[in-house]
Amino acid sequence: MPQLVEEKRNWEEFAAQDPFWAVLAQPDRKYGRWEREDFYRTGEAQVAEVMDHAAQFDRPAGREAALDFGSGVGRLTRALAGRFDRAVGVDISQTMVANATRFNADVENVSFQVNARPDLRAFDDASFDLVNTRIVLQHLPDRATIEGYLAEFLRVLRPGGLLAFQLPSSLPLTLRLQPRRNVYLLLRRLGLSPRFLYWRLGLHPNRMVAIPKSDVVAFLESHDARVLDVVTRRDPDVHLFEESVYYVAKD
Repeated sequence: MPQLVEEKRNWEEFAAQDPFWAVLAQPDRKYGRWEREDFYRTGEAQVAEVMDHAAQFDRPAGREAALDFGSGVGRLTRALAGRFDRAVGVDISQTMVANATRFNADVENVSFQVNARPDLRAFDDASFDLVNTRIVLQHLPDRATIEGYLAEFLRVLRPGGLLAFQLPSSLPLTLRLQPRRNVYLLLRRLGLSPRFLYWRLGLHPNRMVAIPKSDVVAFLESHDARVLDVVTRRDPDVHLFEESVYYVAKD
């Protein structure tokens, strides 16, 4: 897919500049201000939240294997490795995967690999007890790509397993127009370096995509999945921004 080729190039460039902030863009941590321990601590808290919420549904039934899609430098993969026999992180960026492997070398049951395809062909059907992704799907090229991966998540999910993913339901006009990304791409075509664009101008290539919650639920149900719960949050500081975390089963 041409869109994924461009996406991979953009993420390779972004990951080479500030990999922690590229994964978790808290304003006060931009420009290399993330401390590694603090960064990975956020992953531990987020995975704990997912697992605690899923426990009320007795999911996932098994704890053999977990997949972290869009794993970046392993923020969530590392935490999943403490709860499953094996945790696998996949990311579109070779730079992210190399960093993740290096930063998590002390964790024996975690592995990372590049996946720059519009599918998860590297994995068999019913391979994982948990498929988890956070702050990833919203950066994909379009709705069709997102839905393609959702279908793949269900394919690789084991019966009794859990799919947990986050996705914006609505975006304000400023995020939909993506001015920062568009200026970044224009200046890159003119030959300015990613380093200059990020460190001097504060620009990066991230896009934002949203799908209405009712459409996501309808898509999942059309693929024989059962939506256990949807936890929705509205950002009080960003008008019209709404995101949801979906907890999904396949029986």
